[in-house]
Amino acid sequence: MFCTLSTSANRLKSLFFCATVAFAPFYAFADDAVKDGAYLATAGDCTSCHTAPGGKPFAGGLKMANQFGYLLTPNITPDIETGIGSYSKDDFFRVLHNGVNKKDQDLYPFMPYGAYTKVTREDSDKIYDYLRTIQPVSNSIEVNHLDFPFNIRSSMIVWRELFFKPGTYKSDPTQSAAWNRGAYLVEGLGHCSSCHSPRNLMGAIENSKAYTGSVIDGWYALNITSNPLTGLGKWSAQDIARFLKTGSYESKTTALGPMEEVVHNSTGKMTDSDLLAMGTYLKTLPANSSLSEDQKKVDANTLVGTRLYIDNCSGCHQSSGRGITGVIPPLAGNPAVIAARPNNIIKVIIRGFTARNGYIPMPSFASRLNDQEIVEITNYIRSNWGNTANPDATKGLVEDIRKHPGI
Repeated sequence: MFCTLSTSANRLKSLFFCATVAFAPFYAFADDAVKDGAYLATAGDCTSCHTAPGGKPFAGGLKMANQFGYLLTPNITPDIETGIGSYSKDDFFRVLHNGVNKKDQDLYPFMPYGAYTKVTREDSDKIYDYLRTIQPVSNSIEVNHLDFPFNIRSSMIVWRELFFKPGTYKSDPTQSAAWNRGAYLVEGLGHCSSCHSPRNLMGAIENSKAYTGSVIDGWYALNITSNPLTGLGKWSAQDIARFLKTGSYESKTTALGPMEEVVHNSTGKMTDSDLLAMGTYLKTLPANSSLSEDQKKVDANTLVGTRLYIDNCSGCHQSSGRGITGVIPPLAGNPAVIAARPNNIIKVIIRGFTARNGYIPMPSFASRLNDQEIVEITNYIRSNWGNTANPDATKGLVEDIRKHPGI
Protein backbone atom coordinates (compact mmCIF):
# COMPACT_ATOMS: atom_id res chain seq x y z
CA MET A 1 0.00 0.00 0.00
CA PHE A 2 2.67 2.48 0.96
CA CYS A 3 6.42 2.62 0.44
CA THR A 4 8.77 4.31 2.87
CA LEU A 5 11.10 6.22 0.57
CA SER A 6 10.57 9.43 -1.32
CA THR A 7 11.47 9.84 -4.95
CA SER A 8 15.22 9.60 -5.28
CA ALA A 9 15.34 12.73 -7.44
CA ASN A 10 14.02 14.89 -4.62
CA ARG A 11 16.25 13.27 -2.05
CA LEU A 12 19.38 13.57 -4.14
CA LYS A 13 18.80 17.30 -4.60
CA SER A 14 19.38 17.72 -0.89
CA LEU A 15 22.48 15.53 -0.75
CA PHE A 16 25.22 18.12 -0.48
CA PHE A 17 22.99 20.69 1.22
CA CYS A 18 22.49 18.29 4.10
CA ALA A 19 26.25 17.88 4.52
CA THR A 20 26.54 21.41 5.90
CA VAL A 21 23.35 21.68 7.92
CA ALA A 22 22.44 18.24 9.23
CA PHE A 23 24.09 18.69 12.58
CA ALA A 24 24.00 22.45 13.20
CA PRO A 25 22.51 22.61 16.72
CA PHE A 26 20.91 25.76 18.04
CA TYR A 27 22.53 25.17 21.41
CA ALA A 28 25.84 23.53 22.23
CA PHE A 29 25.46 19.90 23.25
CA ALA A 30 24.73 20.03 26.95
CA ASP A 31 25.53 16.46 27.93
CA ASP A 32 26.42 13.01 26.73
CA ALA A 33 22.76 12.05 26.24
CA VAL A 34 22.34 14.82 23.66
CA LYS A 35 25.57 13.82 21.93
CA ASP A 36 24.35 10.23 21.86
CA GLY A 37 21.02 11.44 20.49
CA ALA A 38 22.75 13.27 17.65
CA TYR A 39 24.58 10.08 16.77
CA LEU A 40 21.42 7.99 16.95
CA ALA A 41 19.58 10.48 14.72
CA THR A 42 22.44 10.02 12.26
CA ALA A 43 22.08 6.25 12.40
CA GLY A 44 18.35 6.67 11.74
CA ASP A 45 19.05 9.02 8.79
CA CYS A 46 16.43 11.45 10.08
CA THR A 47 17.83 14.40 8.15
CA SER A 48 17.34 12.88 4.69
CA CYS A 49 13.58 12.66 4.99
CA HIS A 50 12.90 15.66 7.20
CA THR A 51 14.93 18.26 5.30
CA ALA A 52 13.54 19.57 2.01
CA PRO A 53 15.89 20.73 -0.77
CA GLY A 54 16.97 24.23 0.21
CA GLY A 55 15.07 24.01 3.48
CA LYS A 56 16.10 24.27 7.10
CA PRO A 57 17.37 21.15 8.89
CA PHE A 58 14.57 18.90 10.11
CA ALA A 59 11.88 21.44 9.15
CA GLY A 60 10.17 18.96 6.84
CA GLY A 61 8.53 19.49 3.49
CA LEU A 62 10.27 16.76 1.48
CA LYS A 63 7.88 15.19 -1.04
CA MET A 64 7.47 11.44 -0.70
CA ALA A 65 5.45 10.03 -3.56
CA ASN A 66 4.06 6.75 -4.77
CA GLN A 67 1.13 5.51 -6.86
CA PHE A 68 -1.37 6.63 -4.20
CA GLY A 69 -0.36 10.29 -4.20
CA TYR A 70 2.23 11.88 -1.95
CA LEU A 71 3.00 13.10 1.53
CA LEU A 72 5.14 15.99 2.68
CA THR A 73 7.36 15.08 5.59
CA PRO A 74 6.53 16.85 8.87
CA ASN A 75 8.53 19.48 10.70
CA ILE A 76 10.37 17.85 13.60
CA THR A 77 12.13 20.93 14.94
CA PRO A 78 11.06 22.04 18.44
CA ASP A 79 8.76 24.77 17.12
CA ILE A 80 5.63 24.80 19.30
CA GLU A 81 3.08 25.63 16.62
CA THR A 82 4.34 23.81 13.53
CA GLY A 83 6.91 21.31 14.82
CA ILE A 84 7.14 18.90 17.73
CA GLY A 85 7.85 21.48 20.42
CA SER A 86 4.74 20.45 22.33
CA TYR A 87 5.67 16.76 22.26
CA SER A 88 6.73 15.13 25.50
CA LYS A 89 9.20 12.25 25.61
CA ASP A 90 6.22 9.92 25.92
CA ASP A 91 4.64 11.43 22.81
CA PHE A 92 7.88 11.06 20.86
CA PHE A 93 8.37 7.45 21.91
CA ARG A 94 4.79 6.69 20.90
CA VAL A 95 5.58 7.95 17.40
CA LEU A 96 8.60 5.68 17.06
CA HIS A 97 7.27 2.68 18.92
CA ASN A 98 3.59 2.67 17.97
CA GLY A 99 3.35 4.82 14.84
CA VAL A 100 0.79 7.12 16.49
CA ASN A 101 1.15 10.89 16.70
CA LYS A 102 0.22 13.36 19.46
CA LYS A 103 -3.21 13.82 17.89
CA ASP A 104 -3.82 10.08 18.37
CA GLN A 105 -3.69 9.53 14.60
CA ASP A 106 -2.17 6.49 12.93
CA LEU A 107 0.90 7.41 10.91
CA TYR A 108 1.26 6.28 7.34
CA PRO A 109 4.07 3.74 6.87
CA PHE A 110 6.00 6.21 4.76
CA MET A 111 7.40 6.71 8.26
CA PRO A 112 9.23 3.39 8.86
CA TYR A 113 7.80 2.82 12.32
CA GLY A 114 7.75 -0.90 11.57
CA ALA A 115 11.52 -0.70 12.05
CA TYR A 116 11.69 2.15 14.55
CA THR A 117 9.46 0.23 16.96
CA LYS A 118 12.59 -1.78 17.79
CA VAL A 119 14.35 1.30 19.18
CA THR A 120 14.72 1.24 22.96
CA ARG A 121 13.03 3.83 25.16
CA GLU A 122 16.46 5.02 26.31
CA ASP A 123 17.59 5.70 22.75
CA SER A 124 14.27 7.33 21.85
CA ASP A 125 14.69 9.72 24.78
CA LYS A 126 18.21 10.60 23.65
CA ILE A 127 17.04 11.38 20.12
CA TYR A 128 14.29 13.53 21.62
CA ASP A 129 16.84 15.39 23.75
CA TYR A 130 18.96 16.05 20.66
CA LEU A 131 16.05 17.28 18.57
CA ARG A 132 15.22 19.76 21.33
CA THR A 133 18.57 21.43 20.63
CA ILE A 134 17.78 22.02 16.95
CA GLN A 135 16.86 25.58 16.06
CA PRO A 136 13.06 25.86 16.03
CA VAL A 137 11.71 26.61 12.56
CA SER A 138 8.20 27.86 11.90
CA ASN A 139 7.21 25.80 8.87
CA SER A 140 3.60 24.65 8.69
CA ILE A 141 3.30 21.49 6.60
CA GLU A 142 0.14 20.05 5.10
CA VAL A 143 1.34 16.48 5.23
CA ASN A 144 -1.41 14.49 3.55
CA HIS A 145 -1.78 14.69 -0.25
CA LEU A 146 -2.77 11.10 -0.87
CA ASP A 147 -5.59 10.22 -3.22
CA PHE A 148 -9.00 9.14 -1.91
CA PRO A 149 -9.59 6.87 -0.02
CA PHE A 150 -5.98 6.60 1.19
CA ASN A 151 -6.07 10.19 2.44
CA ILE A 152 -8.44 8.98 5.17
CA ARG A 153 -6.25 7.85 8.04
CA SER A 154 -8.72 5.24 9.22
CA SER A 155 -7.73 3.28 6.11
CA MET A 156 -4.53 2.49 8.00
CA ILE A 157 -6.38 0.32 10.50
CA VAL A 158 -6.49 -2.63 8.09
CA TRP A 159 -2.79 -2.31 7.26
CA ARG A 160 -1.71 -2.00 10.87
CA GLU A 161 -3.80 -4.90 12.11
CA LEU A 162 -2.34 -7.20 9.46
CA PHE A 163 1.25 -6.07 9.20
CA PHE A 164 2.45 -4.04 12.19
CA LYS A 165 3.73 -5.60 15.39
CA PRO A 166 5.20 -3.17 17.94
CA GLY A 167 8.09 -4.41 20.02
CA THR A 168 11.53 -3.27 21.18
CA TYR A 169 14.49 -5.27 19.88
CA LYS A 170 15.38 -8.20 22.11
CA SER A 171 18.98 -9.42 22.14
CA ASP A 172 19.72 -12.99 21.14
CA PRO A 173 21.79 -14.50 23.99
CA THR A 174 23.24 -17.09 21.63
CA GLN A 175 24.89 -14.40 19.51
CA SER A 176 27.80 -12.07 20.18
CA ALA A 177 27.47 -8.51 21.43
CA ALA A 178 28.64 -7.26 18.01
CA TRP A 179 26.00 -9.33 16.20
CA ASN A 180 23.24 -8.03 18.47
CA ARG A 181 24.40 -4.45 18.04
CA GLY A 182 24.39 -4.96 14.28
CA ALA A 183 20.92 -6.49 14.33
CA TYR A 184 19.62 -3.56 16.40
CA LEU A 185 21.03 -1.05 13.94
CA VAL A 186 20.09 -2.89 10.73
CA GLU A 187 16.56 -3.80 11.76
CA GLY A 188 15.83 -0.75 13.89
CA LEU A 189 17.30 2.70 13.35
CA GLY A 190 18.88 1.84 10.01
CA HIS A 191 15.54 0.47 8.71
CA CYS A 192 17.50 -1.34 5.97
CA SER A 193 14.62 -3.70 5.25
CA SER A 194 12.48 -0.76 4.12
CA CYS A 195 14.42 -0.46 0.87
CA HIS A 196 16.05 -3.85 0.44
CA SER A 197 12.94 -6.03 0.80
CA PRO A 198 10.17 -6.90 -1.68
CA ARG A 199 6.64 -5.96 -0.68
CA ASN A 200 3.25 -7.55 -1.12
CA LEU A 201 0.26 -5.99 -2.86
CA MET A 202 -0.58 -3.97 0.26
CA GLY A 203 2.91 -2.54 0.47
CA ALA A 204 4.03 -4.56 3.49
CA ILE A 205 7.43 -6.23 3.60
CA GLU A 206 7.44 -9.92 2.68
CA ASN A 207 9.23 -11.09 5.79
CA SER A 208 10.24 -14.42 4.28
CA LYS A 209 12.15 -12.49 1.59
CA ALA A 210 13.45 -9.62 3.70
CA TYR A 211 16.71 -8.07 2.47
CA THR A 212 16.66 -10.00 -0.81
CA GLY A 213 16.39 -6.83 -2.92
CA SER A 214 13.67 -4.61 -4.32
CA VAL A 215 13.06 -1.79 -6.80
CA ILE A 216 12.86 1.63 -5.12
CA ASP A 217 12.19 4.78 -7.15
CA GLY A 218 13.50 3.10 -10.28
CA TRP A 219 16.74 2.05 -8.53
CA TYR A 220 17.31 -1.54 -7.47
CA ALA A 221 18.14 -1.86 -3.79
CA LEU A 222 20.51 -4.82 -3.82
CA ASN A 223 20.20 -8.18 -2.16
CA ILE A 224 22.10 -7.77 1.11
CA THR A 225 21.73 -11.32 2.41
CA SER A 226 24.61 -13.80 2.43
CA ASN A 227 23.65 -15.14 -1.01
CA PRO A 228 27.04 -15.73 -2.71
CA LEU A 229 25.78 -14.95 -6.23
CA THR A 230 23.40 -12.00 -5.86
CA GLY A 231 24.06 -10.89 -2.29
CA LEU A 232 26.95 -10.26 0.08
CA GLY A 233 28.12 -13.86 0.38
CA LYS A 234 31.57 -13.09 -1.04
CA TRP A 235 31.98 -9.92 1.03
CA SER A 236 33.59 -9.98 4.44
CA ALA A 237 32.10 -8.08 7.37
CA GLN A 238 35.01 -5.68 6.97
CA ASP A 239 34.15 -5.19 3.28
CA ILE A 240 30.56 -4.31 4.20
CA ALA A 241 31.72 -1.89 6.91
CA ARG A 242 34.11 -0.19 4.48
CA PHE A 243 31.38 0.18 1.88
CA LEU A 244 28.99 1.71 4.41
CA LYS A 245 31.71 4.13 5.48
CA THR A 246 32.95 5.19 2.03
CA GLY A 247 30.23 4.18 -0.43
CA SER A 248 32.79 2.15 -2.34
CA TYR A 249 33.92 -1.45 -2.63
CA GLU A 250 37.28 -1.11 -4.32
CA SER A 251 37.37 -2.41 -7.89
CA LYS A 252 33.84 -3.78 -7.47
CA THR A 253 31.09 -1.20 -7.03
CA THR A 254 30.05 2.19 -5.70
CA ALA A 255 26.92 3.50 -3.98
CA LEU A 256 24.27 4.80 -6.37
CA GLY A 257 20.93 6.58 -6.08
CA PRO A 258 19.34 6.65 -2.61
CA MET A 259 22.17 4.53 -1.19
CA GLU A 260 24.63 7.30 -2.02
CA GLU A 261 22.61 9.62 0.18
CA VAL A 262 22.40 7.06 2.98
CA VAL A 263 26.20 6.80 3.04
CA HIS A 264 26.62 10.57 2.87
CA ASN A 265 24.13 11.50 5.60
CA SER A 266 24.11 8.42 7.79
CA THR A 267 26.44 5.43 7.62
CA GLY A 268 29.46 7.49 6.53
CA LYS A 269 29.24 9.34 9.85
CA MET A 270 28.90 6.25 12.04
CA THR A 271 31.65 4.63 14.09
CA ASP A 272 33.80 1.88 12.62
CA SER A 273 32.71 -0.51 15.39
CA ASP A 274 29.00 0.01 14.63
CA LEU A 275 29.57 -0.46 10.90
CA LEU A 276 31.51 -3.66 11.54
CA ALA A 277 28.65 -4.83 13.78
CA MET A 278 26.20 -4.22 10.94
CA GLY A 279 28.45 -6.17 8.59
CA THR A 280 28.67 -9.00 11.12
CA TYR A 281 24.90 -9.22 11.31
CA LEU A 282 24.30 -8.95 7.57
CA LYS A 283 26.77 -11.78 6.92
CA THR A 284 24.49 -14.14 8.86
CA LEU A 285 21.29 -13.41 6.91
CA PRO A 286 20.33 -16.52 4.91
CA ALA A 287 19.73 -16.21 1.18
CA ASN A 288 15.97 -16.45 1.67
CA SER A 289 15.86 -14.23 4.69
CA SER A 290 13.45 -13.21 7.37
CA LEU A 291 13.60 -10.50 10.01
CA SER A 292 15.34 -11.83 13.11
CA GLU A 293 12.40 -11.20 15.40
CA ASP A 294 9.13 -13.04 14.92
CA GLN A 295 6.66 -11.07 12.87
CA LYS A 296 2.92 -11.40 12.76
CA LYS A 297 1.93 -14.31 10.54
CA VAL A 298 -1.16 -13.56 8.47
CA ASP A 299 -3.01 -16.87 8.35
CA ALA A 300 -6.65 -17.59 7.62
CA ASN A 301 -7.77 -17.38 11.26
CA THR A 302 -5.99 -14.07 11.76
CA LEU A 303 -7.66 -12.65 8.67
CA VAL A 304 -11.10 -13.62 10.00
CA GLY A 305 -10.43 -12.06 13.39
CA THR A 306 -8.92 -8.96 11.81
CA ARG A 307 -11.90 -8.43 9.53
CA LEU A 308 -14.40 -8.82 12.37
CA TYR A 309 -12.43 -6.50 14.65
CA ILE A 310 -12.14 -3.84 11.95
CA ASP A 311 -15.84 -4.06 11.05
CA ASN A 312 -17.20 -4.05 14.59
CA CYS A 313 -14.65 -2.70 17.06
CA SER A 314 -11.97 -0.54 15.46
CA GLY A 315 -14.20 2.51 15.03
CA CYS A 316 -14.04 3.02 18.79
CA HIS A 317 -11.13 0.94 20.07
CA GLN A 318 -8.91 1.99 17.13
CA SER A 319 -5.91 0.23 15.63
CA SER A 320 -3.84 -1.93 17.95
CA GLY A 321 -6.71 -1.82 20.44
CA ARG A 322 -5.41 1.38 22.00
CA GLY A 323 -8.80 3.03 22.63
CA ILE A 324 -9.14 6.76 23.35
CA THR A 325 -7.76 7.99 26.64
CA GLY A 326 -10.51 8.69 29.16
CA VAL A 327 -13.25 8.06 26.62
CA ILE A 328 -12.97 4.49 25.30
CA PRO A 329 -10.99 1.88 27.23
CA PRO A 330 -8.03 0.19 25.54
CA LEU A 331 -8.11 -3.50 24.72
CA ALA A 332 -4.33 -3.86 24.63
CA GLY A 333 -3.17 -4.75 28.13
CA ASN A 334 -6.70 -4.50 29.56
CA PRO A 335 -7.03 -6.93 32.51
CA ALA A 336 -10.58 -7.83 31.45
CA VAL A 337 -9.27 -8.90 28.06
CA ILE A 338 -6.22 -10.88 29.19
CA ALA A 339 -7.82 -12.56 32.20
CA ALA A 340 -7.24 -16.28 32.69
CA ARG A 341 -10.67 -16.98 31.23
CA PRO A 342 -12.42 -15.09 28.40
CA ASN A 343 -15.81 -14.81 30.16
CA ASN A 344 -15.61 -11.09 30.94
CA ILE A 345 -14.93 -9.94 27.42
CA ILE A 346 -17.60 -12.25 25.99
CA LYS A 347 -20.14 -10.81 28.41
CA VAL A 348 -19.24 -7.26 27.45
CA ILE A 349 -19.61 -8.05 23.74
CA ILE A 350 -23.00 -9.65 24.30
CA ARG A 351 -24.42 -7.20 26.85
CA GLY A 352 -22.44 -4.00 26.39
CA PHE A 353 -21.99 -1.75 29.42
CA THR A 354 -23.27 1.58 30.67
CA ALA A 355 -21.21 4.76 30.96
CA ARG A 356 -18.83 4.68 33.92
CA ASN A 357 -15.63 6.28 35.19
CA GLY A 358 -15.67 8.77 32.33
CA TYR A 359 -15.95 6.10 29.63
CA ILE A 360 -18.85 6.30 27.18
CA PRO A 361 -21.32 3.38 27.03
CA MET A 362 -20.77 0.39 24.77
CA PRO A 363 -23.76 -1.11 22.96
CA SER A 364 -24.64 -4.78 22.96
CA PHE A 365 -23.52 -6.79 19.94
CA ALA A 366 -25.73 -9.76 20.79
CA SER A 367 -27.95 -9.36 17.75
CA ARG A 368 -25.22 -8.21 15.40
CA LEU A 369 -22.74 -11.04 15.92
CA ASN A 370 -23.34 -14.77 15.95
CA ASP A 371 -21.65 -17.10 18.41
CA GLN A 372 -18.74 -18.02 16.15
CA GLU A 373 -18.06 -14.38 15.29
CA ILE A 374 -17.89 -13.54 19.00
CA VAL A 375 -15.42 -16.39 19.45
CA GLU A 376 -13.22 -15.06 16.64
CA ILE A 377 -13.20 -11.48 17.96
CA THR A 378 -12.56 -12.59 21.54
CA ASN A 379 -9.63 -14.81 20.60
CA TYR A 380 -8.22 -12.16 18.27
CA ILE A 381 -8.10 -9.40 20.87
CA ARG A 382 -6.80 -11.78 23.58
CA SER A 383 -3.76 -12.69 21.48
CA ASN A 384 -2.80 -9.49 19.64
CA TRP A 385 -1.04 -6.14 20.35
CA GLY A 386 1.12 -7.72 23.04
CA ASN A 387 -1.82 -9.50 24.70
CA THR A 388 -0.67 -13.03 25.51
CA ALA A 389 -3.83 -14.60 26.91
CA ASN A 390 -4.78 -17.99 25.54
CA PRO A 391 -7.21 -17.69 22.62
CA ASP A 392 -9.47 -20.16 24.39
CA ALA A 393 -12.96 -18.79 23.80
CA THR A 394 -15.28 -21.46 22.43
CA LYS A 395 -18.64 -21.48 20.77
CA GLY A 396 -20.03 -23.52 23.67
CA LEU A 397 -18.95 -20.89 26.20
CA VAL A 398 -20.58 -18.12 24.18
CA GLU A 399 -23.80 -20.13 23.95
CA ASP A 400 -23.79 -20.70 27.73
CA ILE A 401 -23.27 -17.00 28.47
CA ARG A 402 -26.14 -16.07 26.15
CA LYS A 403 -28.44 -18.55 27.86
CA HIS A 404 -27.32 -18.05 31.44
CA PRO A 405 -26.53 -14.41 32.22
CA GLY A 406 -25.37 -15.33 35.72
CA ILE A 407 -22.33 -17.42 34.72
